[in-house]
Amino acid sequence: MLAAEGHRVVLVVATDGIMGPADSVSQHPSRLEELRASARVLGAARVAHLGYADSGYGSEFYPDPPDRQRFARADANEAAGKLAAILREENADLLLSYDQAGGYGHRDHVQVHHVGLLTAKMTGVRVLEATRPREQAVAISRAQRPLRFIVGFDVAAARGFGTPRSQLTHRVDVRGYAAQKQAALAAHASQAWPASGARAGRIFWLLARLPIPIFALLLGTEWFAEPGVAAGSGYRSDVLN
Repeated sequence: MLAAEGHRVVLVVATDGIMGPADSVSQHPSRLEELRASARVLGAARVAHLGYADSGYGSEFYPDPPDRQRFARADANEAAGKLAAILREENADLLLSYDQAGGYGHRDHVQVHHVGLLTAKMTGVRVLEATRPREQAVAISRAQRPLRFIVGFDVAAARGFGTPRSQLTHRVDVRGYAAQKQAALAAHASQAWPASGARAGRIFWLLARLPIPIFALLLGTEWFAEPGVAAGSGYRSDVLN
């Protein structure tokens, strides 16, 4: 969305989102194409893939497919080197990454957190970690528990997600981009229920169909924590300042 303000945005993903060999999986052949369509909606200038396989979420960690390594098993320094090369090529001055919990504990997202910090050290590029208030995550988990809408996301787990409000450094109002944000989400159709077959896909499906004002109310604020920056003096509203 910063691209709309005249800044070049490059979207880098570690995995293609496919659990099996790249040339033998037919159920989700369009994951990267969906990503590119989503990036176009947001105005991203480029999409780059580091070449790793999806590691999956849950207790079972599948073996590597024959043609590439699962990202969570990859050497973090090697992955950081690949990302650093892209940052140098783009002359980047800001890297957006995940917080230490990887948002909701996904092993690939946690690896992104580690790789992001290593890349920042290699390049000197400033890094901000996308997150959300931990207190909010706990409140949402408590609210949805009676509905059993998202299986596996209980209050105890939510206490490890996000970042305490006292440690947040940036709060960005993106309500003006709600329509683009929803359209970008909807472009990932294979992740929505019933196409994904996952119960969490119901949330995805619902968000993509909400009236824009309600979508903006729910997802109109984005939160970041900047490593090494003291919080507590008020939130910054512009990630470039």
